[in-house]
Amino acid sequence: MIQMQKVHGSQNQFFLLDQTQLEKPLTDPELVNLARQLTDRRTSFLNGADGFLVISESSHPDALGRMQVINADGSFASMCGNGLRTVGRYLAEKYHKTSFKVETDQADLAVTCQPDWAENVKAVGVEISPISFKAKDLPFNNLGTDELIDQNVPAFDDDLTFTAVAVPNPHLISLVSADVLHSDFLKTLGAALNRPNPYFPDGVNVSLAQVIDSDHLFVRTYERGVGFTNACGTGMSAASLVFALTQPQENAFERLLTVTNPGGFVQTKVHQTDDSYWVELIGNATVMAEIEVDEGELHQPFPRFSDFSVTPTKEDEAYQAFIAEKNN
Repeated sequence: MIQMQKVHGSQNQFFLLDQTQLEKPLTDPELVNLARQLTDRRTSFLNGADGFLVISESSHPDALGRMQVINADGSFASMCGNGLRTVGRYLAEKYHKTSFKVETDQADLAVTCQPDWAENVKAVGVEISPISFKAKDLPFNNLGTDELIDQNVPAFDDDLTFTAVAVPNPHLISLVSADVLHSDFLKTLGAALNRPNPYFPDGVNVSLAQVIDSDHLFVRTYERGVGFTNACGTGMSAASLVFALTQPQENAFERLLTVTNPGGFVQTKVHQTDDSYWVELIGNATVMAEIEVDEGELHQPFPRFSDFSVTPTKEDEAYQAFIAEKNN
């Protein structure tokens, strides 16, 4: 039998599979099919998920494993901060390590186990990098610039300013008022930029961030390949970077920030070395359920979810109680 997990970071939910268990690893088409089947909110079990995390062996000497991220629509994401935290926890427990690196599509990223936030609320810190503002790295076109940093884009909105940044997956960030944050603007712009459009040919994650105070942001994200999610780790990291970069009076670099979202909160710290940046993202890594399944089911075009054995944990209840206490 193969062990899987249902996990979440800030309620950004995933199924997690360690392919090193398999006698015959799944091919990319099989992984894409399985991702679509597992994440479907209507037909899957455990209410589906936002994405699928796949762990395999890494050939990089300093990495404990390799992470792939597959969105609900079957597309591959170059990074996922919330997902990396849960993969980091899995590898930490598998290999009994507290500090190591994980191979991702763009870079080998540091993972550090953090003190528990509360009983049964595990916390993990991960590195978000590399970061680029170059049009070719997102990519974007037809915006009249090679870098979009805190600039007005009339095609998107007459009044707001936007920053485009790859972390390394592409994000479009705007700091906005509470009224804009809770309006339909994010849904409208996010959907438009993730259909065929002249600006972001590969789509883009769109986040709106409200500045609560000098240490606190609230972020909502329309995620490429997913739609609205409870949280987007790279989106919260990108928003923290944009806040530090465009609001110099706040002195936000090298300072711990709290970033709340519809699924809870994370902590971020934006680091700068000369002209380069990276973000430390700290948050929960919660195992919602342990799952057992026969390997053969994973290779089927339509897995029989009724044959998946599910053992819920108490961790999500502990996380929900922790967040409720923080919000009171």
